[in-house]
Amino acid sequence: MAGRIKTAVLVSGGGTNLQALIDAQADGRIASAEIALVLSNQAGAYALERAARAGIPHETVLRRELGSREAFEARIVSLLEEHGIGLIVLAGFLAILSEDFTRRYDHRILNIHPSLIPSFCGEGYYGLRVHEAALARGVKVTGATVHFVNEIPDGGEIILQKAVPVEAGDTPEVLQRRVMEQAEWQLLPMAVEKVAGKLLAGEERA
Repeated sequence: MAGRIKTAVLVSGGGTNLQALIDAQADGRIASAEIALVLSNQAGAYALERAARAGIPHETVLRRELGSREAFEARIVSLLEEHGIGLIVLAGFLAILSEDFTRRYDHRILNIHPSLIPSFCGEGYYGLRVHEAALARGVKVTGATVHFVNEIPDGGEIILQKAVPVEAGDTPEVLQRRVMEQAEWQLLPMAVEKVAGKLLAGEERA
């Protein structure tokens, strides 16, 4: 697709946020980016099936096969370059990227986090753990955040946030689903379009 930023989505699991991006591209909400590659660090991740069904090139990169983090990241960079990738989206990608990697793609890596950063974020906060912590703390409002990625886990500049209410009787699983439906699946396509549009316009920083 001419005139679009080729985008890679890095995943580790089921790929619900990847599906939100695929759907948004199909219905025109994402017009400035093209999902050109899906990479998983987990063999058999269902996200790869989603990519296959959508006709998107997809690869598995396993650190245990490559040994060091340096070799793991070098393989990812090689695939990104091979596919002409200009924007990277971490959509449930459960691997911490090095400072060398994040500097290489400064302001070109986005992550979706299931809380209102700076609450319930940083190392160790991912998946259901985030929602368990929110419920344990007794917050009445949670949400999701899309941010740029730097060398600090969940430490990069915030792009978009959306609040979601916590309701009486919520379990971590129920709250996780509400945050995905009401925030993550809406915010991530919006953020990709916003950043890709600014990259297309030639701005160094989105």
